[in-house]
Amino acid sequence: MTIDNTIDALVRELSPLRFGPPVSHVYNPLEYARKSHDLYLHQYGKSPKTAVLMGMNPGPWGMAQTGVPFGEVGAVRDWLDIEAPVGTPAHMHPKRPIEGFACEKSEVSGRRLWGWAKERFVTPDRFFSQFFVANYCPLVFMEESGRNRTPDKLPKAEKKLLFAICDQALRETVEYLQPRYVVGVGVFAESRAKAALKGMDVIIGRITHPSPANPRANRGWAELAEKELGALGIGGVTDLLQN
Repeated sequence: MTIDNTIDALVRELSPLRFGPPVSHVYNPLEYARKSHDLYLHQYGKSPKTAVLMGMNPGPWGMAQTGVPFGEVGAVRDWLDIEAPVGTPAHMHPKRPIEGFACEKSEVSGRRLWGWAKERFVTPDRFFSQFFVANYCPLVFMEESGRNRTPDKLPKAEKKLLFAICDQALRETVEYLQPRYVVGVGVFAESRAKAALKGMDVIIGRITHPSPANPRANRGWAELAEKELGALGIGGVTDLLQN
């Protein structure tokens, strides 16, 4: 199975799912921002990789706008060199409009992650020769107020259906990319990787999430993440920094 087939199946299987209050709006950027997501996969998703860095789900000003994981607009357009037409969800929240690459808001988590990659590896090709960045769940959940609701806060029955689909997609992605490491960006992503990839020949670990809501991330996230990657034994970071 190719990674494109995995994305097709993920979109198809997520489509009939429904989520109750307090969730009022659900976006799937794999539908309305598929063109830029495909560019990301085709330019940077070649197998094999040393490590997959896996986040939780899209942020409203990141992947929700660009279709790229942690996809802060400036980083995707100016460093990854990806820009494509972006549509809109069928049911759009008035406080969370989708403006695609015209969005002027900046997602801090994406800016930190891709900013670190640019600073340390200089070029995307150098970074993606060893790494790939993905999200466990492609859906964005919002409450009526516009507040973001993360997948771990969904009711048990909704999580069971959602996680079964996302687990399968993650397994297929790992089978395709053949990484030695899968690194959760945050506790939730690590926990889902451990559950979904049980029995597979892959080392699972975690780095601190770069969200500004995380106090540890606001005290030099890049340096902290590098130390955590090194502690996992991902030597590619150290090797490339020495070159």
